[in-house]
Amino acid sequence: MTRASEQAYGKIREFLLRGDAKPGEQLTEDQLAHITGVSRTPVRDAVRRLEAEMLLIRNESKRIFVADWSRDDIDEMFTLREMLEGHAAERAADRLSEQQIDRLAEVNSKLHAAVDMDPPNVVEFLDENRVFHEIITEAAASPRLRQVLTMLVEQPVVLHTARSYSVEDLKQSARDHDELIAAFRARDRSWARAVMGSHLRRAFHTFADASEAAE
Repeated sequence: MTRASEQAYGKIREFLLRGDAKPGEQLTEDQLAHITGVSRTPVRDAVRRLEAEMLLIRNESKRIFVADWSRDDIDEMFTLREMLEGHAAERAADRLSEQQIDRLAEVNSKLHAAVDMDPPNVVEFLDENRVFHEIITEAAASPRLRQVLTMLVEQPVVLHTARSYSVEDLKQSARDHDELIAAFRARDRSWARAVMGSHLRRAFHTFADASEAAE
C-alpha cells in the first residue's frame, strides 16, 4: 500500500476501534476522506483492507457500513477465539520462558491495579489485556495462528465487551489471568487450554447479554 493508503487505513481503523461509528452505521468515501485527510483513492484501498478484516462491510449496492454482528455472529467469533487462543495457550505452556511468565505476572499486576481503581480504568485494562494475550500468542510461535488471531481479537467487539463488564466481571477476568499464569508455571497444557476456554466463554456471555439488553 502507498503511504497515503497506510495513513487512511490507520486512521479509519482507529476511528472504528474507538467506537466513533456505531455498528450498522453507513459511511461514505467522502466522509472517510475527510476523517483521514487523504483523497478517495487511498481511502478505497484502506476500505478493502478493512473489509478483509471484517471491520467494514458492503451491501449489494456497494454502500459501506460498520460491521454489525448478530448473536450467532458473536458466538461464532468467540468460538473461533476459544479454539485458536486455547491452542495458543496449550503451545505456550511448553514454550514460555520463565522471564516471559514473569512478564505475564507483571502485566497482570498492572491490569489488577486498573480494575481496582474507582471507577475501574477500562482503557488501561484493555491495554494490559492486549499485551497479556500478545505475550501468549508470541510464545506459541505460530505465525499463521498470530495472523488469524489478530483479525479476531482486535475487532470493536472486544472493546464493547470490556465496556459491558461490571466491576466483578473485570476482577474475574484478572483472576482468570492469575490462573493462566499458574498453569504456565506448572507447564500444564490441558489446564492452560481449559482456563483460556472458560475465560473466553465468560466474555462471550457478558457481551451477548449486554447487547441483547441494549436492543
